Amino acid sequence: MRFPIVILSFLLAICLVSVDTKAAMLEPATELTTALSASSVSERDKAITLLRDNTSPQATALLTALRDGRLMLDRESGTLYIADTGDTLTNALTGELISKNQDTPLRKVGTSNRQRQEISAILDSRMLTSSDVQARRIAAAALTTTLTPAIDRETLTTLLTTEKDGQTRDSLNTAWALLTSAETQSSTEDLLRAITALEKNAQGPARQTLEKLARADNATVATTASEALYRLRVKTEWAGFAETLFFGLSLGSIMVLAAIGLTITFGVMGVINMAHGEMMMLGAYTAWGLQQILPGHTGLALLLAIPASFMVSGGMGILLERTVIRFLYGRPLETLLATFGISLILQQAVRTLISPMNRAVASPEFMSGMWQISSNFSLTCNRVYIIIFCMITFGLIYAAMHKTRLGLEVRAVSQNRSMARAMGIRDARVDALTFGLGSGIAGMAGVALSQITNVGPNLGQTYIIDSFMVVVFGGVGNLWGTLVGGLTLGVANKILEPISGAMLSRIIILVGIILFIQKRPRGLFPQKGRAAEG
Repeated sequence: MRFPIVILSFLLAICLVSVDTKAAMLEPATELTTALSASSVSERDKAITLLRDNTSPQATALLTALRDGRLMLDRESGTLYIADTGDTLTNALTGELISKNQDTPLRKVGTSNRQRQEISAILDSRMLTSSDVQARRIAAAALTTTLTPAIDRETLTTLLTTEKDGQTRDSLNTAWALLTSAETQSSTEDLLRAITALEKNAQGPARQTLEKLARADNATVATTASEALYRLRVKTEWAGFAETLFFGLSLGSIMVLAAIGLTITFGVMGVINMAHGEMMMLGAYTAWGLQQILPGHTGLALLLAIPASFMVSGGMGILLERTVIRFLYGRPLETLLATFGISLILQQAVRTLISPMNRAVASPEFMSGMWQISSNFSLTCNRVYIIIFCMITFGLIYAAMHKTRLGLEVRAVSQNRSMARAMGIRDARVDALTFGLGSGIAGMAGVALSQITNVGPNLGQTYIIDSFMVVVFGGVGNLWGTLVGGLTLGVANKILEPISGAMLSRIIILVGIILFIQKRPRGLFPQKGRAAEG
């Protein structure tokens, strides 16, 4: 008998708690409805005070709807509703869902800017005690966006005592420093602590507060704040340099990916392939096409696009070599004109079969967003992955050229074609596979490009000139020269852009390469052992 009695007692206790909770919510319902129904600002202030003292989910939902302008009043029945995004209304007190009726006389409960700010402060303070770490981080960061955070010192001190998350604590410390700096009776010791906290997160209001403290009458405070501002300026300059270097390396990585295939074909076959950019275009469209085939699987489609683009562009390269280029060896001008014509044909084919409009290739979730390194420096995830992809691709190509039979034959043909032929190497087969390899790598470069720009028929034309500059500058047929040359030109481009502009910077780099070639005609890393005829 004891067990059923325990169960009944437990159920009775739950019912009593439920009744008490409901009564706690509904007890001020009439007063709350009357205050929200009134047109005077003072009555709405009274309603906000009632909701502030009530921490139930219904009160939070009411405050959110009131702030967002979604709280509606039925003028006939005096019932409060929360307007949803669809065609339904939610009873603000009972949670009952009803359909919208055009005949229902609803009026939006308005608020002033001051009241909306007060409500936001109330909601943010509730988020600061949430069990969700991300919610607490957002709420704490919101406190640092104004010169005077909307929170009292006692509450802030309590939160700092209990908060365990480091990022949230940093924001709370910044809010404490802003409050301390805004108070005229703050001690010198507190102001010095505030300067230390503000220096760690010197964004917007924090920096403005430091500048104000640097003009303070207290010499110790003013000197400490001035020193903090100087350190911040140094950090900002270094962060700007690091950001320029990062964007230069990401641009250089793309140039390396675009030029690796060209340096292989140019070094082995001596072919000036003006259709190399279109191989990149085909790779980018392969990534777009796989995303159309696999909707909702952006990451999988992008990963599959890497080998698929290699096969598509590589197959097209082998086809072009077998049908056109093989008949033009030893005639560089005719080869240039033929490949230029092929590039125009491929562009027009894409315009006809797909569309002349640009297409966007979506980035998977793991490549979206930014990595915040410091308050002044962050890295975009897609460019970080492009740099990593470039290094992995370069490592694989380098290993293939030095650890496989095909790589040995390619190097033999590039250094002395006649001797390689005399040793039994089928140079025609090597030419076809080399052209396919170079075109396949260009297709993979197109996949990388699809993550930072739109895909269109003219995609390859933007990078073909840069690819040739990298090959000539680094040394024809030399992979290390391509890597060093591409990264160097990418960084130089990003350094010159803020000074001279995008177009003029490219002109300056081109002129610099021309002058460099006058001194070193074979580039940074000339290939050794090449026959005189090569």
